[in-house]
Amino acid sequence: MPKQKDLKRLVRTRMKKTGESYSTARVQLTRTKNAAQPAVDFAQLAGTSDKVIRERTGKTWAQWVRTLDAIDAVKMTHTDIAKHVHEQYQIDGWWSQAVTVGYERIRGLREKGQRRSGRFDASKSKTLPVPASVAFDAFVDARTRKKWLKGVDVIIRTATKPKSIRIGWPDGKIVAVWITSKGDKCTVGVQQDNLATRAEANERKTFWTEKLAALEELLAD
Repeated sequence: MPKQKDLKRLVRTRMKKTGESYSTARVQLTRTKNAAQPAVDFAQLAGTSDKVIRERTGKTWAQWVRTLDAIDAVKMTHTDIAKHVHEQYQIDGWWSQAVTVGYERIRGLREKGQRRSGRFDASKSKTLPVPASVAFDAFVDARTRKKWLKGVDVIIRTATKPKSIRIGWPDGKIVAVWITSKGDKCTVGVQQDNLATRAEANERKTFWTEKLAALEELLAD
C-alpha cells in the first residue's frame, strides 16, 4: 500500500494526465478495488486505528469510505457529512466528527489537523475514572473548573448535560467538549478550531494534554 508521500506523487501524476483536481484524482486513486483490501492505509491517513473506529462507530475505515462515497460526500460540507453520520447512524457528536474528519483526510480534503478552510484544529481526548455527569460538572461548575483550568477566564456558551459543552475562550474562539459515557467511566474529547497555524494547533494540543491530566488527577482524588 502506498505511503502518504507516494500517494501524493501518484495523485499529481494523475492530475497531469487527466486534468482532474487534486481531490478528484485522489478519490479515484483511493477507491477500493475490492471490499477486502483498501488501496491505501485508510487508518494511517485518518489518524485513528481501524480497531478504535470500529469499536466506537460499528464500521471500519474501509466501510465508512464506501458508505460516504456512496452519497458523494466529497462534494458535501463538513457540517453536512457530520450531520448525516450522526443522524443516519446514531453516532455521538465526538465520533461523528471523528468519522467526518477521518474521511476528509482519506479523500484529500484536508491534512491532519487542518480544516477544509485551510485553518487548523487541535483536539485531545482522555478517559476519566468518573461517570459522565461528574466530568460534565467539572467543566461547567466555575469553582471546580478553576482547580484544574487555572488562569483561564472562560464563558460556558451552551451545555447539554452530560454530553456536550461549548466554551467561549478569551480570544473569542470556541472550544467544543464531548463526553461519552462508559458506565462508571467516561471519555472526554476537547476540540479547539479555527487556529491560524499548525504551530498554534500543536501548542493548543499540548495545553489540553496537560489540562486533561490535571482534571484526571483532581477527579481521581
